[in-house]
Amino acid sequence: MAPLKELVEGIKSVSHGNFQVKLQQKDASEIGQISQQFNVMTQRLQHLFQQVAATKEQLAVKQPSLESSGDLEKALDELEIIMERTKLQKELQRAEKMNAIGQLAASVAHEIRNPMTVVKGFLQLFQDNQKLTKAEIGYIHLMISEMDRAEVIINDYLSLARPGVKEVDIIDCILSVTSLVDLLSSYALLTSNIEIEIQTNQLAYVRGNKNEFNQVLLNIMKNGIEAMQDGGKLSVSINVKDNQVHIAIKDTGEGMTQQELERLGTAFYSLKEKGTGIGLMVSYQIVEEMRGKITVESEKGKGSTFIVSIPAYKT
Repeated sequence: MAPLKELVEGIKSVSHGNFQVKLQQKDASEIGQISQQFNVMTQRLQHLFQQVAATKEQLAVKQPSLESSGDLEKALDELEIIMERTKLQKELQRAEKMNAIGQLAASVAHEIRNPMTVVKGFLQLFQDNQKLTKAEIGYIHLMISEMDRAEVIINDYLSLARPGVKEVDIIDCILSVTSLVDLLSSYALLTSNIEIEIQTNQLAYVRGNKNEFNQVLLNIMKNGIEAMQDGGKLSVSINVKDNQVHIAIKDTGEGMTQQELERLGTAFYSLKEKGTGIGLMVSYQIVEEMRGKITVESEKGKGSTFIVSIPAYKT
Protein backbone atom coordinates (compact mmCIF):
# COMPACT_ATOMS: atom_id res chain seq x y z
CA MET A 1 0.00 0.00 0.00
CA ALA A 2 1.28 3.49 -0.84
CA PRO A 3 2.61 5.37 2.24
CA LEU A 4 0.16 8.28 1.96
CA LYS A 5 -2.80 5.96 1.42
CA GLU A 6 -1.71 3.86 4.41
CA LEU A 7 -1.63 7.00 6.56
CA VAL A 8 -5.15 8.01 5.46
CA GLU A 9 -6.47 4.52 6.19
CA GLY A 10 -4.80 4.60 9.60
CA ILE A 11 -6.49 7.89 10.49
CA LYS A 12 -9.86 6.43 9.45
CA SER A 13 -9.28 3.39 11.68
CA VAL A 14 -8.47 5.57 14.69
CA SER A 15 -11.56 7.71 14.08
CA HIS A 16 -13.63 4.50 14.36
CA GLY A 17 -12.05 3.55 17.69
CA ASN A 18 -9.31 1.18 16.52
CA PHE A 19 -6.18 2.21 18.44
CA GLN A 20 -4.24 -0.95 17.62
CA VAL A 21 -3.54 0.07 14.02
CA LYS A 22 0.18 0.37 13.16
CA LEU A 23 1.74 1.98 10.10
CA GLN A 24 4.63 0.20 8.40
CA GLN A 25 6.40 3.18 6.82
CA LYS A 26 9.73 3.52 8.72
CA ASP A 27 12.13 5.37 6.43
CA ALA A 28 13.67 8.80 7.04
CA SER A 29 11.27 10.64 4.75
CA GLU A 30 8.70 13.11 6.06
CA ILE A 31 5.93 10.51 5.57
CA GLY A 32 8.06 8.00 7.49
CA GLN A 33 8.49 10.46 10.40
CA ILE A 34 4.76 11.18 10.42
CA SER A 35 4.07 7.44 10.47
CA GLN A 36 6.33 6.98 13.49
CA GLN A 37 4.59 9.79 15.37
CA PHE A 38 1.23 8.30 14.36
CA ASN A 39 2.22 4.96 15.92
CA VAL A 40 3.33 6.72 19.12
CA MET A 41 -0.02 8.52 19.24
CA THR A 42 -2.04 5.29 18.84
CA GLN A 43 0.00 3.61 21.59
CA ARG A 44 -0.74 6.48 23.97
CA LEU A 45 -4.44 6.48 23.06
CA GLN A 46 -4.61 2.75 23.63
CA HIS A 47 -2.96 3.10 27.05
CA LEU A 48 -5.24 6.02 27.96
CA PHE A 49 -8.44 4.16 27.17
CA GLN A 50 -7.21 1.08 29.02
CA GLN A 51 -6.84 3.26 32.09
CA VAL A 52 -10.27 4.80 31.50
CA ALA A 53 -11.81 1.32 31.17
CA ALA A 54 -10.30 0.34 34.53
CA THR A 55 -11.59 3.54 36.15
CA LYS A 56 -15.02 2.95 34.60
CA GLU A 57 -15.15 -0.49 36.18
CA GLN A 58 -14.24 0.92 39.60
CA LEU A 59 -16.91 3.62 39.35
CA ALA A 60 -19.51 1.19 37.95
CA VAL A 61 -20.38 3.51 35.06
CA LYS A 62 -23.19 1.84 33.11
CA GLN A 63 -22.12 2.74 29.62
CA PRO A 64 -21.12 0.63 26.60
CA SER A 65 -17.51 -0.55 26.84
CA LEU A 66 -14.86 1.50 25.11
CA GLU A 67 -13.71 -1.45 23.03
CA SER A 68 -17.20 -2.18 21.68
CA SER A 69 -18.17 1.43 21.04
CA GLY A 70 -16.41 1.43 17.67
CA ASP A 71 -16.55 5.20 17.55
CA LEU A 72 -13.92 7.64 18.84
CA GLU A 73 -16.55 10.32 19.48
CA LYS A 74 -18.58 7.96 21.67
CA ALA A 75 -15.43 6.90 23.49
CA LEU A 76 -14.56 10.53 24.20
CA ASP A 77 -18.12 11.17 25.42
CA GLU A 78 -17.75 8.26 27.82
CA LEU A 79 -14.40 9.61 28.96
CA GLU A 80 -16.09 12.92 29.82
CA ILE A 81 -18.79 11.08 31.80
CA ILE A 82 -16.15 9.23 33.81
CA MET A 83 -14.23 12.44 34.50
CA GLU A 84 -17.42 14.13 35.76
CA ARG A 85 -18.23 11.11 37.94
CA THR A 86 -14.72 11.16 39.40
CA LYS A 87 -14.97 14.91 40.09
CA LEU A 88 -18.36 14.45 41.79
CA GLN A 89 -16.99 11.62 43.91
CA LYS A 90 -14.09 13.80 45.09
CA GLU A 91 -16.50 16.63 45.96
CA LEU A 92 -18.70 14.26 48.01
CA GLN A 93 -15.66 12.93 49.86
CA ARG A 94 -14.53 16.46 50.60
CA ALA A 95 -18.02 17.43 51.86
CA GLU A 96 -18.12 14.41 54.17
CA LYS A 97 -14.65 15.24 55.50
CA MET A 98 -15.66 18.88 56.09
CA ASN A 99 -18.73 17.81 58.05
CA ALA A 100 -16.77 15.36 60.21
CA ILE A 101 -14.04 17.92 60.94
CA GLY A 102 -16.66 20.56 61.73
CA GLN A 103 -18.45 18.38 64.29
CA LEU A 104 -15.19 17.29 65.93
CA ALA A 105 -13.81 20.84 65.98
CA ALA A 106 -16.97 22.21 67.58
CA SER A 107 -16.97 19.68 70.43
CA VAL A 108 -13.26 20.17 71.16
CA ALA A 109 -13.48 23.97 70.90
CA HIS A 110 -16.36 24.13 73.40
CA GLU A 111 -14.40 22.07 75.92
CA ILE A 112 -11.30 24.29 75.56
CA ARG A 113 -13.07 27.65 75.58
CA ASN A 114 -14.48 27.41 79.15
CA PRO A 115 -11.20 26.90 81.03
CA MET A 116 -9.51 29.46 78.77
CA THR A 117 -12.09 32.08 79.75
CA VAL A 118 -11.37 31.47 83.42
CA VAL A 119 -7.59 31.68 82.94
CA LYS A 120 -7.87 34.89 80.90
CA GLY A 121 -10.07 36.47 83.57
CA PHE A 122 -7.53 35.83 86.33
CA LEU A 123 -4.68 37.12 84.15
CA GLN A 124 -6.58 40.37 83.61
CA LEU A 125 -7.00 40.69 87.39
CA PHE A 126 -3.30 40.04 88.00
CA GLN A 127 -2.17 42.71 85.55
CA ASP A 128 -3.75 45.40 87.76
CA ASN A 129 -1.61 44.39 90.71
CA GLN A 130 0.66 47.37 91.43
CA LYS A 131 3.22 45.19 93.25
CA LEU A 132 4.24 43.45 90.00
CA THR A 133 7.41 44.48 88.21
CA LYS A 134 7.37 45.77 84.64
CA ALA A 135 8.80 42.47 83.45
CA GLU A 136 6.05 40.48 85.19
CA ILE A 137 3.34 42.77 83.74
CA GLY A 138 4.92 42.28 80.30
CA TYR A 139 4.69 38.50 80.75
CA ILE A 140 1.01 38.77 81.65
CA HIS A 141 0.29 40.98 78.61
CA LEU A 142 2.02 38.41 76.42
CA MET A 143 -0.06 35.58 77.91
CA ILE A 144 -3.30 37.52 77.40
CA SER A 145 -2.27 38.27 73.80
CA GLU A 146 -1.69 34.56 73.14
CA MET A 147 -5.01 33.71 74.80
CA ASP A 148 -6.72 36.20 72.47
CA ARG A 149 -5.07 34.53 69.48
CA ALA A 150 -6.19 31.10 70.70
CA GLU A 151 -9.73 32.44 71.11
CA VAL A 152 -9.76 33.62 67.48
CA ILE A 153 -8.72 30.14 66.34
CA ILE A 154 -11.43 28.52 68.49
CA ASN A 155 -14.07 30.86 67.01
CA ASP A 156 -12.94 29.80 63.53
CA TYR A 157 -13.37 26.15 64.51
CA LEU A 158 -16.82 26.80 65.95
CA SER A 159 -17.92 28.50 62.75
CA LEU A 160 -17.35 25.18 60.93
CA ALA A 161 -20.33 23.69 62.75
CA ARG A 162 -22.54 26.73 63.19
CA PRO A 163 -26.34 26.27 62.81
CA GLY A 164 -27.63 26.29 59.26
CA VAL A 165 -30.41 28.83 59.99
CA LYS A 166 -29.17 32.38 59.52
CA GLU A 167 -30.33 35.73 58.18
CA VAL A 168 -30.26 35.91 54.38
CA ASP A 169 -29.66 39.26 52.70
CA ILE A 170 -29.55 40.63 49.17
CA ILE A 171 -25.89 41.63 48.99
CA ASP A 172 -24.55 44.43 46.82
CA CYS A 173 -21.17 42.95 45.84
CA ILE A 174 -19.69 46.27 44.72
CA LEU A 175 -20.65 47.94 48.02
CA SER A 176 -19.18 45.05 50.04
CA VAL A 177 -15.91 44.98 48.09
CA THR A 178 -15.55 48.78 48.21
CA SER A 179 -16.06 48.82 52.00
CA LEU A 180 -13.49 46.05 52.49
CA VAL A 181 -10.96 47.77 50.25
CA ASP A 182 -11.37 50.99 52.28
CA LEU A 183 -10.87 48.96 55.44
CA LEU A 184 -7.73 47.19 54.18
CA SER A 185 -6.05 49.97 52.20
CA SER A 186 -4.25 51.52 55.17
CA TYR A 187 -3.19 48.10 56.45
CA ALA A 188 -1.86 47.19 53.00
CA LEU A 189 0.16 50.37 52.60
CA LEU A 190 1.61 50.27 56.11
CA THR A 191 2.39 46.54 55.95
CA SER A 192 4.31 46.27 52.67
CA ASN A 193 3.48 49.29 50.51
CA ILE A 194 0.73 47.40 48.66
CA GLU A 195 -1.76 49.10 46.36
CA ILE A 196 -5.33 47.83 46.07
CA GLU A 197 -7.48 48.50 43.00
CA ILE A 198 -11.08 47.65 42.09
CA GLN A 199 -12.25 46.88 38.56
CA THR A 200 -15.98 46.64 37.86
CA ASN A 201 -18.37 47.98 35.26
CA GLN A 202 -21.71 46.40 36.15
CA LEU A 203 -24.03 45.90 39.12
CA ALA A 204 -23.74 42.55 40.89
CA TYR A 205 -25.99 41.10 43.61
CA VAL A 206 -26.05 37.74 45.41
CA ARG A 207 -28.17 36.15 48.16
CA GLY A 208 -26.60 35.08 51.43
CA ASN A 209 -25.56 36.17 54.88
CA LYS A 210 -23.81 39.52 54.48
CA ASN A 211 -21.42 39.09 57.42
CA GLU A 212 -20.28 35.67 56.21
CA PHE A 213 -19.89 36.89 52.64
CA ASN A 214 -17.71 39.78 53.83
CA GLN A 215 -15.73 37.33 55.98
CA VAL A 216 -14.89 35.25 52.89
CA LEU A 217 -13.67 38.25 50.90
CA LEU A 218 -11.78 39.67 53.88
CA ASN A 219 -9.98 36.34 54.45
CA ILE A 220 -8.90 36.03 50.82
CA MET A 221 -7.89 39.69 50.43
CA LYS A 222 -5.91 39.65 53.68
CA ASN A 223 -4.15 36.44 52.61
CA GLY A 224 -3.26 38.11 49.31
CA ILE A 225 -1.78 41.13 51.09
CA GLU A 226 0.26 38.92 53.43
CA ALA A 227 1.58 36.95 50.43
CA MET A 228 3.25 40.14 49.07
CA GLN A 229 5.96 40.75 51.66
CA ASP A 230 7.99 42.93 49.27
CA GLY A 231 5.08 45.09 48.09
CA GLY A 232 2.89 44.73 45.02
CA LYS A 233 -0.67 45.15 43.83
CA LEU A 234 -3.92 43.49 44.90
CA SER A 235 -6.56 43.65 42.14
CA VAL A 236 -10.23 42.94 42.84
CA SER A 237 -12.54 42.62 39.83
CA ILE A 238 -16.27 41.90 39.67
CA ASN A 239 -18.16 40.68 36.62
CA VAL A 240 -21.40 38.84 35.90
CA LYS A 241 -21.41 36.05 33.33
CA ASP A 242 -23.88 33.19 32.71
CA ASN A 243 -25.96 34.21 35.76
CA GLN A 244 -22.90 33.95 38.00
CA VAL A 245 -21.15 36.73 39.89
CA HIS A 246 -17.40 36.25 39.65
CA ILE A 247 -15.20 38.12 42.14
CA ALA A 248 -11.52 37.70 41.24
CA ILE A 249 -8.91 38.64 43.85
CA LYS A 250 -5.44 38.68 42.31
CA ASP A 251 -2.12 39.27 44.07
CA THR A 252 1.45 39.55 42.80
CA GLY A 253 2.91 37.55 45.66
CA GLU A 254 4.84 34.32 46.05
CA GLY A 255 2.34 32.07 44.29
CA MET A 256 1.85 28.35 44.92
CA THR A 257 2.90 25.03 43.46
CA GLN A 258 0.34 22.50 42.19
CA GLN A 259 0.82 20.43 45.36
CA GLU A 260 0.11 23.48 47.54
CA LEU A 261 -2.98 24.32 45.49
CA GLU A 262 -4.41 20.83 45.98
CA ARG A 263 -4.21 21.17 49.78
CA LEU A 264 -5.89 24.58 49.99
CA GLY A 265 -9.05 24.67 52.07
CA THR A 266 -8.09 21.72 54.27
CA ALA A 267 -7.66 21.91 58.03
CA PHE A 268 -4.24 22.49 59.56
CA TYR A 269 -2.71 23.50 56.22
CA SER A 270 -1.46 27.05 55.83
CA LEU A 271 1.41 28.75 54.05
CA LYS A 272 1.63 31.32 56.86
CA GLU A 273 4.01 30.72 59.76
CA LYS A 274 1.28 30.99 62.42
CA GLY A 275 -1.66 30.03 60.21
CA THR A 276 -4.06 27.15 60.86
CA GLY A 277 -5.82 26.97 57.49
CA ILE A 278 -9.19 27.22 59.24
CA GLY A 279 -10.00 30.69 57.86
CA LEU A 280 -9.82 29.52 54.27
CA MET A 281 -11.57 26.26 55.11
CA VAL A 282 -14.48 28.24 56.59
CA SER A 283 -14.50 30.44 53.45
CA TYR A 284 -14.89 27.40 51.21
CA GLN A 285 -17.78 26.14 53.34
CA ILE A 286 -19.59 29.50 53.34
CA VAL A 287 -19.37 29.81 49.55
CA GLU A 288 -20.59 26.22 49.10
CA GLU A 289 -23.61 27.03 51.28
CA MET A 290 -24.33 29.93 48.90
CA ARG A 291 -24.31 27.35 46.04
CA GLY A 292 -21.06 28.80 44.74
CA LYS A 293 -17.44 27.73 44.51
CA ILE A 294 -13.91 29.07 44.92
CA THR A 295 -11.36 28.35 42.21
CA VAL A 296 -7.67 29.22 42.45
CA GLU A 297 -5.11 29.90 39.75
CA SER A 298 -1.49 30.24 40.80
CA GLU A 299 2.09 29.86 39.68
CA LYS A 300 5.12 29.85 41.91
CA GLY A 301 6.79 33.25 41.87
CA LYS A 302 3.99 34.90 39.84
CA GLY A 303 1.17 35.35 42.33
CA SER A 304 -2.30 33.86 42.80
CA THR A 305 -5.87 34.58 41.75
CA PHE A 306 -8.83 33.46 43.89
CA ILE A 307 -12.15 33.52 42.02
CA VAL A 308 -15.33 33.45 44.11
CA SER A 309 -18.29 32.44 41.90
CA ILE A 310 -21.83 32.67 43.29
CA PRO A 311 -25.24 32.58 41.54
CA ALA A 312 -26.34 36.11 40.69
CA TYR A 313 -29.49 37.57 42.20
CA LYS A 314 -31.65 39.42 39.68
CA THR A 315 -33.11 42.58 41.20
